[in-house]
Amino acid sequence: MSSYWALVLLFSAIANAYQTAFSNPVSGSFRASTYNEGLFTPMEDMNVLSETEFSVLGHPEFPNYGVRIKKSAVCNDTTKAYTGYIDIEARHIFFYFFESRNDPDTDDVIFWTNGGPGCSSSLGLFMELGPCRISDGNGPSVHPESWTTNANIFFVDQPIGVGYSYADYGETVGTTEEAAKDIAAFIFVFFEHFSKFKGRTFHMAGESYGGRYVPVFAAEVYDQNAKLAAAGYTPINLASVMIGNGITDFYQQMSSSFDMLCTAASVPPTLDIASCVRMKQMIPRCEKRLKASCVDTFDAVDCAAAADFCGTHIEQPFSLLERNPYDISMPCDPENMGENLCYPVTAHIRAHLSRPAVRASLGVDAAVPANFSSCAPAVGYAFGAQMDGLRASTNYVGALLERGVRVLVYVGTYDWICNWVGNERWTLALEWSGAEAFGAQTLHPWAVGGDFSGGRAGLARSARGLTFVTVDAAGHMVPYDKPKEALDLVQRWLSGEGF
Repeated sequence: MSSYWALVLLFSAIANAYQTAFSNPVSGSFRASTYNEGLFTPMEDMNVLSETEFSVLGHPEFPNYGVRIKKSAVCNDTTKAYTGYIDIEARHIFFYFFESRNDPDTDDVIFWTNGGPGCSSSLGLFMELGPCRISDGNGPSVHPESWTTNANIFFVDQPIGVGYSYADYGETVGTTEEAAKDIAAFIFVFFEHFSKFKGRTFHMAGESYGGRYVPVFAAEVYDQNAKLAAAGYTPINLASVMIGNGITDFYQQMSSSFDMLCTAASVPPTLDIASCVRMKQMIPRCEKRLKASCVDTFDAVDCAAAADFCGTHIEQPFSLLERNPYDISMPCDPENMGENLCYPVTAHIRAHLSRPAVRASLGVDAAVPANFSSCAPAVGYAFGAQMDGLRASTNYVGALLERGVRVLVYVGTYDWICNWVGNERWTLALEWSGAEAFGAQTLHPWAVGGDFSGGRAGLARSARGLTFVTVDAAGHMVPYDKPKEALDLVQRWLSGEGF
Protein backbone atom coordinates (compact mmCIF):
# COMPACT_ATOMS: atom_id res chain seq x y z
CA MET A 1 0.00 0.00 0.00
CA SER A 2 2.90 2.35 -0.41
CA SER A 3 5.81 3.51 -2.45
CA TYR A 4 8.75 1.14 -2.38
CA TRP A 5 11.20 2.65 0.05
CA ALA A 6 8.64 4.19 2.37
CA LEU A 7 6.92 0.81 2.44
CA VAL A 8 10.08 -0.89 3.67
CA LEU A 9 10.27 1.65 6.50
CA LEU A 10 6.64 0.99 7.42
CA PHE A 11 7.11 -2.76 7.35
CA SER A 12 10.14 -2.55 9.61
CA ALA A 13 7.88 -0.89 12.21
CA ILE A 14 5.23 -3.60 12.07
CA ALA A 15 7.31 -6.71 11.48
CA ASN A 16 6.89 -7.91 15.05
CA ALA A 17 3.12 -7.58 14.77
CA TYR A 18 2.82 -10.21 12.08
CA GLN A 19 3.72 -13.88 11.98
CA THR A 20 4.26 -15.62 8.65
CA ALA A 21 4.29 -19.41 8.91
CA PHE A 22 4.25 -22.21 6.39
CA SER A 23 3.05 -25.69 7.31
CA ASN A 24 2.73 -29.06 5.63
CA PRO A 25 0.06 -29.21 2.92
CA VAL A 26 -3.41 -30.50 3.70
CA SER A 27 -4.63 -33.62 1.99
CA GLY A 28 -6.72 -31.64 -0.49
CA SER A 29 -3.77 -29.68 -1.89
CA PHE A 30 -3.22 -29.95 -5.62
CA ARG A 31 -0.35 -31.86 -7.16
CA ALA A 32 0.42 -31.78 -10.86
CA SER A 33 0.98 -35.53 -10.78
CA THR A 34 -2.68 -36.08 -9.86
CA TYR A 35 -3.91 -34.60 -13.14
CA ASN A 36 -5.82 -36.70 -15.62
CA GLU A 37 -7.56 -35.87 -18.85
CA GLY A 38 -10.84 -35.15 -17.06
CA LEU A 39 -9.30 -32.10 -15.41
CA PHE A 40 -8.80 -30.52 -18.82
CA THR A 41 -12.47 -30.85 -19.77
CA PRO A 42 -14.18 -27.42 -19.58
CA MET A 43 -16.75 -27.16 -16.80
CA GLU A 44 -18.48 -24.26 -18.60
CA ASP A 45 -21.23 -23.49 -16.07
CA MET A 46 -20.18 -22.21 -12.63
CA ASN A 47 -23.51 -23.35 -11.18
CA VAL A 48 -22.22 -26.93 -11.19
CA LEU A 49 -19.61 -26.04 -8.58
CA SER A 50 -20.07 -27.43 -5.08
CA GLU A 51 -20.47 -25.39 -1.90
CA THR A 52 -18.56 -27.96 0.16
CA GLU A 53 -15.92 -29.48 -2.13
CA PHE A 54 -13.35 -28.01 -4.49
CA SER A 55 -13.47 -28.74 -8.20
CA VAL A 56 -9.97 -29.00 -9.67
CA LEU A 57 -9.25 -27.43 -13.06
CA GLY A 58 -6.23 -27.86 -15.30
CA HIS A 59 -4.82 -26.74 -18.64
CA PRO A 60 -2.56 -28.87 -20.87
CA GLU A 61 -0.41 -25.85 -21.72
CA PHE A 62 0.27 -25.27 -18.00
CA PRO A 63 0.87 -28.77 -16.59
CA ASN A 64 2.29 -27.52 -13.28
CA TYR A 65 -0.69 -25.28 -12.55
CA GLY A 66 -4.14 -26.14 -11.24
CA VAL A 67 -7.11 -24.21 -9.92
CA ARG A 68 -9.31 -25.38 -7.05
CA ILE A 69 -12.66 -23.56 -6.92
CA LYS A 70 -15.95 -23.79 -5.00
CA LYS A 71 -19.07 -21.77 -4.33
CA SER A 72 -18.81 -19.67 -1.17
CA ALA A 73 -21.05 -17.39 0.90
CA VAL A 74 -18.67 -14.45 1.26
CA CYS A 75 -21.02 -11.51 1.67
CA ASN A 76 -24.18 -13.15 3.02
CA ASP A 77 -26.26 -11.63 0.21
CA THR A 78 -27.41 -12.62 -3.26
CA THR A 79 -24.04 -11.96 -4.92
CA LYS A 80 -22.70 -15.21 -6.39
CA ALA A 81 -19.26 -15.78 -4.96
CA TYR A 82 -16.52 -18.36 -5.46
CA THR A 83 -13.24 -18.96 -3.69
CA GLY A 84 -10.28 -21.23 -4.18
CA TYR A 85 -6.59 -21.65 -4.79
CA ILE A 86 -4.22 -21.31 -7.71
CA ASP A 87 -1.95 -24.32 -7.09
CA ILE A 88 1.56 -24.19 -8.53
CA GLU A 89 2.99 -27.48 -7.31
CA ALA A 90 3.87 -26.67 -3.68
CA ARG A 91 2.65 -23.06 -3.81
CA HIS A 92 -0.95 -21.97 -3.28
CA ILE A 93 -2.46 -18.55 -4.12
CA PHE A 94 -5.90 -17.78 -2.71
CA PHE A 95 -8.57 -15.90 -4.69
CA TYR A 96 -12.16 -14.68 -4.55
CA PHE A 97 -14.39 -14.34 -7.62
CA PHE A 98 -17.69 -12.43 -7.65
CA GLU A 99 -20.21 -12.37 -10.44
CA SER A 100 -21.65 -9.04 -11.57
CA ARG A 101 -24.86 -7.82 -9.97
CA ASN A 102 -26.03 -6.72 -13.41
CA ASP A 103 -25.44 -9.38 -16.07
CA PRO A 104 -22.64 -11.88 -15.36
CA ASP A 105 -23.08 -13.41 -18.81
CA THR A 106 -22.15 -10.21 -20.66
CA ASP A 107 -20.41 -7.83 -18.23
CA ASP A 108 -16.64 -7.32 -18.29
CA VAL A 109 -14.21 -9.17 -16.01
CA ILE A 110 -11.77 -7.32 -13.72
CA PHE A 111 -8.70 -8.75 -12.01
CA TRP A 112 -7.85 -6.82 -8.83
CA THR A 113 -4.75 -6.89 -6.63
CA ASN A 114 -3.71 -4.76 -3.69
CA GLY A 115 -0.10 -3.76 -3.27
CA GLY A 116 2.52 -3.72 -0.57
CA PRO A 117 4.26 -5.76 -1.84
CA GLY A 118 2.71 -8.17 0.62
CA CYS A 119 -0.79 -6.82 1.33
CA SER A 120 -3.89 -8.95 0.93
CA SER A 121 -6.52 -8.09 -1.66
CA SER A 122 -9.09 -8.71 1.08
CA LEU A 123 -8.45 -5.02 1.85
CA GLY A 124 -9.69 -4.08 -1.60
CA LEU A 125 -12.58 -6.51 -1.23
CA PHE A 126 -13.86 -5.72 2.27
CA MET A 127 -12.72 -2.08 2.59
CA GLU A 128 -12.97 -0.60 -0.89
CA LEU A 129 -14.75 -1.98 -3.96
CA GLY A 130 -16.14 -5.42 -3.18
CA PRO A 131 -19.85 -6.31 -2.96
CA CYS A 132 -19.69 -6.10 0.84
CA ARG A 133 -17.72 -4.17 3.42
CA ILE A 134 -16.63 -5.02 6.95
CA SER A 135 -16.73 -1.84 9.02
CA ASP A 136 -17.39 -3.22 12.50
CA GLY A 137 -17.54 -6.46 14.47
CA ASN A 138 -20.85 -7.52 12.92
CA GLY A 139 -19.34 -8.98 9.76
CA PRO A 140 -20.01 -8.12 6.11
CA SER A 141 -22.70 -5.64 5.05
CA VAL A 142 -23.86 -4.84 1.52
CA HIS A 143 -21.81 -2.22 -0.33
CA PRO A 144 -24.07 -0.42 -2.83
CA GLU A 145 -21.24 1.29 -4.73
CA SER A 146 -19.32 -1.93 -5.37
CA TRP A 147 -17.57 -2.31 -8.70
CA THR A 148 -19.49 -5.57 -9.05
CA THR A 149 -22.42 -3.33 -9.98
CA ASN A 150 -21.38 -3.80 -13.61
CA ALA A 151 -18.45 -6.21 -13.57
CA ASN A 152 -17.31 -9.71 -12.58
CA ILE A 153 -14.27 -9.32 -10.30
CA PHE A 154 -11.33 -11.42 -9.04
CA PHE A 155 -9.58 -10.45 -5.80
CA VAL A 156 -6.27 -12.33 -5.53
CA ASP A 157 -3.98 -12.73 -2.51
CA GLN A 158 -0.69 -12.61 -4.34
CA PRO A 159 2.19 -13.32 -4.38
CA ILE A 160 2.86 -16.44 -2.28
CA GLY A 161 2.71 -15.71 1.46
CA VAL A 162 0.04 -12.99 1.28
CA GLY A 163 -3.29 -13.34 3.11
CA TYR A 164 -4.57 -16.92 2.81
CA SER A 165 -1.85 -17.82 0.29
CA TYR A 166 1.05 -20.03 1.37
CA ALA A 167 3.77 -22.44 0.27
CA ASP A 168 4.32 -25.96 1.54
CA TYR A 169 8.04 -25.58 2.06
CA GLY A 170 8.51 -21.84 2.55
CA GLU A 171 9.07 -20.95 -1.10
CA THR A 172 8.91 -17.25 -1.88
CA VAL A 173 8.58 -14.95 -4.87
CA GLY A 174 10.78 -11.86 -4.94
CA THR A 175 10.12 -10.14 -8.26
CA THR A 176 7.08 -8.86 -10.09
CA GLU A 177 8.14 -10.72 -13.24
CA GLU A 178 8.11 -14.03 -11.34
CA ALA A 179 4.68 -13.30 -9.88
CA ALA A 180 3.33 -12.42 -13.34
CA LYS A 181 3.81 -15.96 -14.65
CA ASP A 182 1.61 -17.41 -11.91
CA ILE A 183 -1.15 -14.87 -12.47
CA ALA A 184 -1.18 -15.28 -16.26
CA ALA A 185 -1.40 -19.07 -15.97
CA PHE A 186 -4.32 -18.81 -13.53
CA ILE A 187 -6.22 -16.50 -15.86
CA PHE A 188 -5.84 -18.84 -18.80
CA VAL A 189 -6.93 -21.88 -16.80
CA PHE A 190 -10.02 -20.08 -15.53
CA PHE A 191 -11.16 -18.67 -18.86
CA GLU A 192 -10.56 -21.95 -20.66
CA HIS A 193 -12.85 -23.84 -18.27
CA PHE A 194 -15.74 -21.42 -17.95
CA SER A 195 -16.65 -20.89 -21.57
CA LYS A 196 -19.18 -18.12 -20.98
CA PHE A 197 -16.23 -15.85 -20.15
CA LYS A 198 -14.20 -16.77 -23.24
CA GLY A 199 -13.47 -13.68 -25.29
CA ARG A 200 -15.04 -11.46 -22.63
CA THR A 201 -13.51 -8.01 -22.21
CA PHE A 202 -10.86 -8.26 -19.47
CA HIS A 203 -9.21 -5.55 -17.38
CA MET A 204 -6.29 -5.84 -14.94
CA ALA A 205 -6.42 -3.43 -12.01
CA GLY A 206 -4.49 -2.75 -8.85
CA GLU A 207 -3.59 -0.20 -6.24
CA SER A 208 -0.34 1.16 -4.81
CA TYR A 209 2.38 -1.42 -5.55
CA GLY A 210 -0.15 -2.55 -8.12
CA GLY A 211 1.36 0.24 -10.18
CA ARG A 212 4.42 -1.99 -10.45
CA TYR A 213 2.50 -5.29 -10.61
CA VAL A 214 -0.31 -4.66 -13.04
CA PRO A 215 1.59 -3.47 -16.15
CA VAL A 216 3.91 -6.48 -15.87
CA PHE A 217 1.05 -8.90 -15.27
CA ALA A 218 -0.87 -7.51 -18.25
CA ALA A 219 2.19 -7.75 -20.48
CA GLU A 220 2.61 -11.42 -19.51
CA VAL A 221 -1.02 -12.12 -20.40
CA TYR A 222 -0.64 -10.29 -23.72
CA ASP A 223 2.52 -12.17 -24.66
CA GLN A 224 1.08 -15.55 -23.67
CA ASN A 225 -1.99 -14.87 -25.82
CA ALA A 226 -0.04 -15.35 -29.03
CA LYS A 227 1.32 -18.73 -27.89
CA LEU A 228 -2.10 -19.98 -26.80
CA ALA A 229 -3.81 -18.77 -29.97
CA ALA A 230 -1.22 -20.68 -32.00
CA ALA A 231 -2.08 -23.80 -29.99
CA GLY A 232 -5.76 -23.38 -30.82
CA TYR A 233 -7.01 -21.76 -27.61
CA THR A 234 -9.15 -18.64 -27.28
CA PRO A 235 -6.92 -15.68 -26.34
CA ILE A 236 -7.73 -13.43 -23.39
CA ASN A 237 -9.47 -10.25 -24.56
CA LEU A 238 -7.20 -7.91 -22.61
CA ALA A 239 -8.68 -4.44 -23.03
CA SER A 240 -7.13 -2.25 -20.35
CA VAL A 241 -5.01 -1.67 -17.28
CA MET A 242 -6.24 0.38 -14.30
CA ILE A 243 -3.78 1.72 -11.71
CA GLY A 244 -5.01 3.40 -8.53
CA ASN A 245 -2.57 5.57 -6.57
CA GLY A 246 0.26 3.46 -7.90
CA ILE A 247 4.03 3.40 -7.64
CA THR A 248 5.01 2.84 -11.26
CA ASP A 249 8.14 4.96 -11.79
CA PHE A 250 10.01 5.56 -8.52
CA TYR A 251 12.46 7.93 -10.21
CA GLN A 252 9.78 10.30 -11.49
CA GLN A 253 7.66 9.99 -8.35
CA MET A 254 10.25 10.31 -5.58
CA SER A 255 10.59 14.10 -5.51
CA SER A 256 6.83 14.66 -5.39
CA SER A 257 7.00 14.33 -1.62
CA PHE A 258 8.27 17.92 -1.62
CA ASP A 259 5.25 19.13 -3.59
CA MET A 260 2.85 17.42 -1.18
CA LEU A 261 4.50 18.67 2.01
CA CYS A 262 5.81 22.09 1.01
CA THR A 263 3.32 23.44 -1.52
CA ALA A 264 -0.47 23.65 -1.81
CA ALA A 265 -0.56 20.80 -4.33
CA SER A 266 -3.08 19.02 -2.08
CA VAL A 267 -3.55 20.75 1.26
CA PRO A 268 -1.76 23.83 2.63
CA PRO A 269 1.96 23.18 3.34
CA THR A 270 2.37 20.99 6.43
CA LEU A 271 6.16 20.92 6.83
CA ASP A 272 8.16 23.75 8.39
CA ILE A 273 9.99 26.11 6.04
CA ALA A 274 13.51 25.14 7.14
CA SER A 275 12.85 21.47 6.43
CA CYS A 276 11.29 22.32 3.07
CA VAL A 277 14.34 24.35 2.08
CA ARG A 278 16.66 21.46 2.96
CA MET A 279 14.45 19.02 1.06
CA LYS A 280 14.39 21.20 -2.05
CA GLN A 281 18.17 21.46 -2.00
CA MET A 282 18.49 17.68 -1.85
CA ILE A 283 16.14 16.90 -4.75
CA PRO A 284 18.74 17.52 -7.53
CA ARG A 285 21.26 15.30 -5.72
CA CYS A 286 18.67 12.59 -5.21
CA GLU A 287 17.59 12.62 -8.85
CA LYS A 288 21.18 12.66 -10.12
CA ARG A 289 22.11 9.61 -8.04
CA LEU A 290 18.98 7.69 -8.95
CA LYS A 291 19.36 8.39 -12.65
CA ALA A 292 23.01 7.37 -12.73
CA SER A 293 22.75 4.14 -10.73
CA CYS A 294 19.13 2.99 -11.09
CA VAL A 295 17.87 4.34 -14.44
CA ASP A 296 20.69 4.77 -16.95
CA THR A 297 22.34 1.59 -15.66
CA PHE A 298 21.29 -0.61 -12.77
CA ASP A 299 24.04 -1.07 -10.20
CA ALA A 300 22.55 -2.83 -7.19
CA VAL A 301 24.94 -1.38 -4.61
CA ASP A 302 24.88 2.19 -5.91
CA CYS A 303 21.13 2.10 -6.59
CA ALA A 304 20.39 0.97 -3.04
CA ALA A 305 22.64 3.73 -1.69
CA ALA A 306 20.88 6.30 -3.85
CA ALA A 307 17.47 5.10 -2.67
CA ASP A 308 18.61 5.29 0.96
CA PHE A 309 19.86 8.84 0.40
CA CYS A 310 16.57 9.91 -1.19
CA GLY A 311 14.50 8.18 1.45
CA THR A 312 16.38 9.96 4.23
CA HIS A 313 16.19 13.44 2.73
CA ILE A 314 13.02 13.39 0.66
CA GLU A 315 10.61 10.96 2.35
CA GLN A 316 11.70 10.73 5.98
CA PRO A 317 10.63 14.29 6.94
CA PHE A 318 7.02 13.15 6.58
CA SER A 319 7.42 10.81 9.56
CA LEU A 320 7.90 13.82 11.84
CA LEU A 321 4.38 15.06 11.17
CA GLU A 322 2.38 12.10 12.57
CA ARG A 323 0.05 12.38 9.59
CA ASN A 324 -1.65 9.57 7.72
CA PRO A 325 0.64 8.68 4.77
CA TYR A 326 -2.42 7.51 2.85
CA ASP A 327 -4.43 10.69 3.55
CA ILE A 328 -2.34 13.76 4.29
CA SER A 329 -5.42 15.67 5.48
CA MET A 330 -5.71 13.41 8.53
CA PRO A 331 -3.54 12.75 11.59
CA CYS A 332 -2.48 9.20 12.37
CA ASP A 333 -1.94 7.99 15.90
CA PRO A 334 1.42 6.15 15.94
CA GLU A 335 -0.37 3.22 17.60
CA ASN A 336 -2.48 2.83 14.46
CA MET A 337 0.44 3.31 12.07
CA GLY A 338 1.54 -0.31 12.21
CA GLU A 339 -0.81 -3.23 11.95
CA ASN A 340 -3.87 -1.06 11.27
CA LEU A 341 -2.16 1.02 8.56
CA CYS A 342 -3.85 4.11 10.11
CA TYR A 343 -7.29 2.60 9.51
CA PRO A 344 -8.81 0.82 12.57
CA VAL A 345 -11.39 -0.79 10.26
CA THR A 346 -8.65 -3.17 9.10
CA ALA A 347 -8.71 -4.78 12.56
CA HIS A 348 -12.33 -5.83 11.97
CA ILE A 349 -11.38 -7.36 8.61
CA ARG A 350 -8.54 -9.32 10.20
CA ALA A 351 -10.80 -10.56 13.00
CA HIS A 352 -13.47 -11.70 10.55
CA LEU A 353 -11.00 -13.56 8.35
CA SER A 354 -9.45 -15.25 11.39
CA ARG A 355 -12.73 -16.87 12.47
CA PRO A 356 -12.67 -20.67 12.02
CA ALA A 357 -16.23 -20.74 10.62
CA VAL A 358 -15.37 -18.11 7.99
CA ARG A 359 -12.20 -19.94 7.00
CA ALA A 360 -14.09 -23.22 6.68
CA SER A 361 -16.80 -21.60 4.56
CA LEU A 362 -14.21 -20.08 2.20
CA GLY A 363 -12.26 -23.33 1.91
CA VAL A 364 -9.04 -22.00 3.44
CA ASP A 365 -6.39 -24.70 3.76
CA ALA A 366 -5.45 -25.83 7.26
CA ALA A 367 -1.82 -24.94 6.57
CA VAL A 368 -2.65 -21.20 6.68
CA PRO A 369 -1.83 -19.54 10.04
CA ALA A 370 -4.88 -19.15 12.27
CA ASN A 371 -4.53 -15.40 12.74
CA PHE A 372 -5.10 -13.57 9.48
CA SER A 373 -2.59 -10.83 8.57
CA SER A 374 -3.52 -7.96 6.26
CA CYS A 375 0.10 -7.59 5.17
CA ALA A 376 3.08 -9.93 5.24
CA PRO A 377 6.43 -8.25 5.97
CA ALA A 378 8.31 -11.35 4.79
CA VAL A 379 6.97 -10.77 1.28
CA GLY A 380 7.91 -7.10 1.38
CA TYR A 381 11.42 -8.00 2.51
CA ALA A 382 11.77 -10.60 -0.26
CA PHE A 383 10.88 -8.00 -2.91
CA GLY A 384 13.13 -5.48 -1.20
CA ALA A 385 16.05 -7.91 -1.31
CA GLN A 386 15.60 -8.17 -5.08
CA MET A 387 15.20 -4.36 -5.31
CA ASP A 388 12.04 -4.97 -7.29
CA GLY A 389 10.47 -1.63 -6.41
CA LEU A 390 13.46 0.27 -7.79
CA ARG A 391 12.69 -1.03 -11.27
CA ALA A 392 10.09 1.04 -13.11
CA SER A 393 7.15 -0.54 -14.93
CA THR A 394 6.80 2.35 -17.37
CA ASN A 395 8.27 0.47 -20.33
CA TYR A 396 5.54 -2.14 -19.89
CA VAL A 397 2.93 0.63 -19.84
CA GLY A 398 4.30 2.11 -23.07
CA ALA A 399 4.42 -1.29 -24.77
CA LEU A 400 0.82 -2.06 -23.81
CA LEU A 401 -0.36 1.30 -25.16
CA GLU A 402 1.43 0.67 -28.45
CA ARG A 403 -0.54 -2.59 -28.75
CA GLY A 404 -3.92 -0.98 -28.17
CA VAL A 405 -4.34 -1.82 -24.47
CA ARG A 406 -5.83 1.23 -22.77
CA VAL A 407 -4.31 2.51 -19.50
CA LEU A 408 -6.12 4.40 -16.73
CA VAL A 409 -4.15 6.05 -13.93
CA TYR A 410 -6.42 7.43 -11.18
CA VAL A 411 -5.20 9.13 -8.01
CA GLY A 412 -6.78 10.56 -4.87
CA THR A 413 -5.48 14.07 -4.24
CA TYR A 414 -4.99 13.56 -0.48
CA ASP A 415 -2.62 10.60 -0.79
CA TRP A 416 0.97 11.37 0.11
CA ILE A 417 2.77 8.09 -0.40
CA CYS A 418 1.80 7.53 -4.08
CA ASN A 419 0.48 10.98 -4.77
CA TRP A 420 -1.14 12.64 -7.76
CA VAL A 421 1.84 14.94 -8.48
CA GLY A 422 4.24 12.04 -8.94
CA ASN A 423 1.73 10.04 -10.95
CA GLU A 424 1.05 12.93 -13.29
CA ARG A 425 4.79 13.44 -13.62
CA TRP A 426 5.50 9.90 -14.82
CA THR A 427 2.55 9.85 -17.22
CA LEU A 428 3.83 13.04 -18.86
CA ALA A 429 7.38 11.66 -19.00
CA LEU A 430 6.30 8.30 -20.47
CA GLU A 431 8.00 7.45 -23.75
CA TRP A 432 5.49 6.19 -26.34
CA SER A 433 4.08 7.24 -29.69
CA GLY A 434 1.18 9.13 -28.09
CA ALA A 435 3.34 11.16 -25.71
CA GLU A 436 3.04 14.41 -27.65
CA ALA A 437 -0.74 14.14 -28.00
CA PHE A 438 -1.14 13.27 -24.32
CA GLY A 439 1.12 16.10 -23.16
CA ALA A 440 -0.77 18.59 -25.32
CA GLN A 441 -3.98 17.97 -23.39
CA THR A 442 -4.70 20.20 -20.43
CA LEU A 443 -6.27 18.92 -17.23
CA HIS A 444 -10.01 19.49 -17.30
CA PRO A 445 -12.69 18.91 -14.63
CA TRP A 446 -15.00 15.92 -14.51
CA ALA A 447 -18.09 15.23 -12.43
CA VAL A 448 -20.12 12.19 -11.42
CA GLY A 449 -22.59 11.49 -14.20
CA GLY A 450 -21.31 14.58 -15.99
CA ASP A 451 -23.44 16.71 -13.66
CA PHE A 452 -21.41 19.58 -12.23
CA SER A 453 -24.32 20.79 -10.12
CA GLY A 454 -23.11 18.31 -7.52
CA GLY A 455 -19.58 19.68 -7.67
CA ARG A 456 -16.36 18.72 -9.37
CA ALA A 457 -15.09 15.17 -8.80
CA GLY A 458 -11.55 15.83 -10.02
CA LEU A 459 -9.42 16.57 -13.06
CA ALA A 460 -8.62 14.48 -16.12
CA ARG A 461 -6.31 14.30 -19.13
CA SER A 462 -6.66 11.73 -21.90
CA ALA A 463 -5.26 10.96 -25.35
CA ARG A 464 -4.60 7.89 -27.51
CA GLY A 465 -5.64 5.34 -24.87
CA LEU A 466 -3.86 6.83 -21.85
CA THR A 467 -6.03 8.56 -19.22
CA PHE A 468 -4.93 10.32 -16.04
CA VAL A 469 -7.64 11.18 -13.50
CA THR A 470 -7.56 12.80 -10.06
CA VAL A 471 -10.28 12.32 -7.45
CA ASP A 472 -10.66 15.33 -5.19
CA ALA A 473 -10.30 14.81 -1.41
CA ALA A 474 -9.69 11.06 -1.75
CA GLY A 475 -6.72 9.35 -0.18
CA HIS A 476 -4.71 6.30 -1.18
CA MET A 477 -7.78 4.05 -1.23
CA VAL A 478 -10.03 6.02 -3.59
CA PRO A 479 -13.01 3.59 -3.53
CA TYR A 480 -12.97 3.70 0.29
CA ASP A 481 -12.96 7.48 0.56
CA LYS A 482 -15.08 8.31 -2.49
CA PRO A 483 -17.18 5.26 -3.41
CA LYS A 484 -19.66 7.09 -5.66
CA GLU A 485 -16.92 8.86 -7.59
CA ALA A 486 -14.91 5.64 -7.87
CA LEU A 487 -17.88 3.70 -9.22
CA ASP A 488 -18.67 6.41 -11.76
CA LEU A 489 -15.01 6.43 -12.78
CA VAL A 490 -14.83 2.68 -13.39
CA GLN A 491 -18.21 2.57 -15.14
CA ARG A 492 -17.05 5.28 -17.54
CA TRP A 493 -13.87 3.36 -18.16
CA LEU A 494 -15.57 0.03 -18.80
CA SER A 495 -18.11 1.61 -21.15
CA GLY A 496 -15.44 3.50 -23.08
CA GLU A 497 -17.19 6.78 -22.35
CA GLY A 498 -14.01 8.51 -21.22
CA PHE A 499 -13.48 11.76 -19.38
